[in-house]
Amino acid sequence: MFFDLRTQLPDKAAFLSDVNAELVNCYEAVRDDVHGVIRALRGHVYESDHYYEVRALKPADLPPAERAARTIFLNKTGYNGLYRVNRSGQFNVPFGRMTKPLFCDVENLQACSRALAGVSITHGDFAEATKRAKKGDFVYFDPPYVPLSPTSDFTAYIPGGFGEAEQRKLAKVFAKLADRGVHVMLSNSDTPLVRELYADFEINVVYASRSVNSNAARRGKLAEVVVCNRTGRS
Repeated sequence: MFFDLRTQLPDKAAFLSDVNAELVNCYEAVRDDVHGVIRALRGHVYESDHYYEVRALKPADLPPAERAARTIFLNKTGYNGLYRVNRSGQFNVPFGRMTKPLFCDVENLQACSRALAGVSITHGDFAEATKRAKKGDFVYFDPPYVPLSPTSDFTAYIPGGFGEAEQRKLAKVFAKLADRGVHVMLSNSDTPLVRELYADFEINVVYASRSVNSNAARRGKLAEVVVCNRTGRS
């Protein structure tokens, strides 16, 4: 969403925030030192032993550019591009089996760096991050999705996950922003809970491809919803 809008509105002020510290560091390092990130990525190789050595590193002990390169390398070479941590916050996705994964895409990294120039990036909770939003601003939420079934309960992007309590808190923040005249949009799975939480808003069904599933036959396009302010509230 951000990168698409940035190409259309390059001069508009933008603010990005996430609760995942590794993602935030990655964006900041690509913004501030893309050449350092590229150099660090060029030091990695697509080998199982190397993958697990990199995975075992403590991110906080690394310089920002090397820390960002670790995040990108693990994401591009881990199983199905999955991001998952255990209760201690340690990344625990196994090595992925693929053909020549492109984990050092120089042209794309440089383009991302240009797009992120001048953008404010913070690490924090969504409620805190949106306190500054004012009438006429646009806010987009992309939370961990509500599981489609009990067996697909995956929200482990951070220790503790993102369960129903957090989903309900997010829905309240969404409604408060709408009442303040902020243009709000949110993506989530098409489930009864999501439809209940956003019943007062415009809900559009879209189909998006998904590649993470232990059963390859079940990978493909799944229904999602995009929730927006109704004209009357914004």
